[in-house]
Amino acid sequence: MVGIVLASHSRALAEALRDYTRVVAPDAAVAVAGGMPNGSFGTSYVRVRAAIAEVSGPDGVIVLPDMGASAAVVKMVLADLADPGVVMVDCPFVEGAVEATVQAQAETPLGPIMESLSSLRSLRKF
Repeated sequence: MVGIVLASHSRALAEALRDYTRVVAPDAAVAVAGGMPNGSFGTSYVRVRAAIAEVSGPDGVIVLPDMGASAAVVKMVLADLADPGVVMVDCPFVEGAVEATVQAQAETPLGPIMESLSSLRSLRKF
């Protein structure tokens, strides 16, 4: 199963979104990397790396950042890992998390999940 990492500036936000995804995909492997170790807002390199390790497996890992600065931290982690099975996808945070976890739980492979998430970039809500 593809693992999912929710990378956010806020630990509370990442945890709430993980809890939300558990409603629709209770068996999905979801880890959070939110906030700094001292409890302040920000995205921690160490926490992103630990979250990836938590859900890492042979099927790959998708990291979803909440905003641009968290994406920058994730890029640094991915560059250091140099693992093609660990990827970041640019898509809406909430909708992407729901889509990714539902598909991961259904055992959809990494590539098709990434394609589906990429298509969410132009998602309109009304």
